Amino acid sequence: MWRKGNRATTGARMWATATADAHQRPVTQCGPHPNPRQHFTMNPKLVAITGTTGELGREVAERVARSGLPMRLLVRDCDRAPQMPNTDVREASYEDVDAFATAVSGADTVFLVSLPESEQRRALHRSAIDACRQAGVNRIVYTSFTNPSPDAVFTLARDHYDTEQALESSGIPFTALRNNLYIEMIPNLVTAGVIRGPAGDGQFAPVARTDVATVAARVIVDGFDNNQRLEVSGPERIDLHQAATLMSEITGNPVRYINETIDEAFQSRAHLDATRFELEAWISSYTSIAAGEMSNVCDTVAKLTGRPAQTPRERLTQYLSATTTSC
Repeated sequence: MWRKGNRATTGARMWATATADAHQRPVTQCGPHPNPRQHFTMNPKLVAITGTTGELGREVAERVARSGLPMRLLVRDCDRAPQMPNTDVREASYEDVDAFATAVSGADTVFLVSLPESEQRRALHRSAIDACRQAGVNRIVYTSFTNPSPDAVFTLARDHYDTEQALESSGIPFTALRNNLYIEMIPNLVTAGVIRGPAGDGQFAPVARTDVATVAARVIVDGFDNNQRLEVSGPERIDLHQAATLMSEITGNPVRYINETIDEAFQSRAHLDATRFELEAWISSYTSIAAGEMSNVCDTVAKLTGRPAQTPRERLTQYLSATTTSC
C-alpha cells in the first residue's frame, strides 16, 4: 500500500498489522488480557526505547517519561533525539550487535520498534534480540502485527512471525503488541482523490497510533505477565470504500476507492522507484485485507487504558485538523 517517496506511500509500515491467508484461515481470536494484579515485581529500572525519532517511539517515550522511570533513547543520530526529562541518549543500530548490546546494557526493559520493510529486516530484528540477550535485558516489548504467520498473505506479517519466534527462542520474557493498521496512515492511501488496491470489500479494524502508544507505555511501566501476545485493534471494522467516504466527509474533498486486480496493482505502481520486494509487500497488504485477516476487533485498548479505543472518524477528524494534509 505504501508508495515510496510521496504522501501516498502505502506499504509495509502502515499495514504493519496485516496478515492474511489465501485460503481464508480463521482469524486468530484475542488472547487473555494481562491481569494488572499479576505483574512483575519490578523496581523503577531503566527502560531503553528504540525508534524515538519516529512517531510511535516518540509517543511511547513521552508516556513512559510521565511515569518517572529512567529512560535511555536509542537512536542512529543523537542530534535527532527528542529532548525528554530523566533520559540519556545512545547511538545504536540493529546492524551492530556489539554496539546495540552496549547501548542496552543495564536496561531492565527494551521497547523494540520493528524496522521499515526490507529484505534484511528479519536478520536485523534477530541481531537486536541477540544483543538484548547478551546484555542481560530482562524484558522486551515488541511492535508486531495482527495475526503473524509463516504463510500470511501480507509478506511483512511473515517477518513479524519470524521475530516472535526469535523472541520465544531467546529466553527473554517478552510482550508482542500485535497492532492493526494505524488510522493515521489512511490519508497516505489517497492519491489524486483515489484509494486503489486489490482489497475487494475486505474489512480491517484500524487503531489509532496514539492508542497503541498508550497501551505500549502501560505494558512497559506496569510489567505484565511474561510472553504475552496482545492483539491491539480499533473498536470497529471498516472497508476501503468506507475509508474513502470518511476522507471525503472530513476533508471536504471527494475521495473514492477503486478495487484493482493484482495485475492492475502491479501495473499502477510500475513507475515507482521500488524493488520487487517492496511492491509485493505493498500489494499484499491489500490482498490480506481482502482475505479478512485484519478484521479482528479486540478490546485491549479499553482494558489497558480504561477508555474506549478511538474510532476511525474520531481520530481522523482530530489528526487531519492538526495537519495540512489534502487529498
